[in-house]
Amino acid sequence: MQIIAMLTMLIDHVGLLFFPDQVLWRMIGRIAFPLYAYALVQGYLHTSSYPKYVFRLFCIAALSQIPYQLAFGTNGLNVVASFLIAMFLLRLLRAIPSGVVSTLLIATVCIFLEVFPFEYGAYGLLLVLIFRYARSHQILIMHLLLNLTYLLVYGWVIQMFSIIPTILIAYGPGVWRRLESRTLPGWIWRFFYPVHLAALVIIGYFIGK
Repeated sequence: MQIIAMLTMLIDHVGLLFFPDQVLWRMIGRIAFPLYAYALVQGYLHTSSYPKYVFRLFCIAALSQIPYQLAFGTNGLNVVASFLIAMFLLRLLRAIPSGVVSTLLIATVCIFLEVFPFEYGAYGLLLVLIFRYARSHQILIMHLLLNLTYLLVYGWVIQMFSIIPTILIAYGPGVWRRLESRTLPGWIWRFFYPVHLAALVIIGYFIGK
C-alpha cells in the first residue's frame, strides 16, 4: 500500500508540474490521497503513542511546507498539515458524545480548513472521518457521495477516480492484507513527501519550469 501511495502521488505531482495538459497523470494521481487518508486512520487506531504520532506529522508538515509552496506556487498549507488537523479532531471526537456538539465541531473544522486554506480542505477531513467511522460497504457509498457532492459543487471530475482504492479497502480485504504486508522502512514512508517535493522544485528550476 505504501509503495502504491508514494508512486501515485509522485505521478500526480510530476503531471501537475511538468505535463499539466496531460490529464492521465492526474487521474492516476487520484489514487494516492485515499491511501494516505486510510493509512492515517490506521496509524491513529494502532499507534502506541498518540503524541509521538502527532509530533512526526508536525515535523513532516513543517519540512514539506517550503518545498510545497515553491513547487506549486501557493500560499496554502500542505496536505500533511491537513492530516495533522484531522488527527486533532479524531482525538477530540473521542471525548465528545456523538450528536449536535460533534456535528458542530466537525463543521467548524471544515470551515477552518477551507478558509486558511489547507490542501484538500474539508474534503480531506471528511474522507478521513469516513475511513474512521464507516464500515464495509458504507465506506464506498459515503466516499462516492462525497465525490459526487464535490463534482456537482466544484466540478471535481478527476477526483472521481479516487474511488478506486476505496473499492479495494471496502471489498478486497484479502487483496488489501497482501498489499499492507509489503511495508517499507519507516523513514522512507515519513520523509518521501517533503523529499520528493524538494526534488521536483530542483528539477523544475533547472529545466525552467
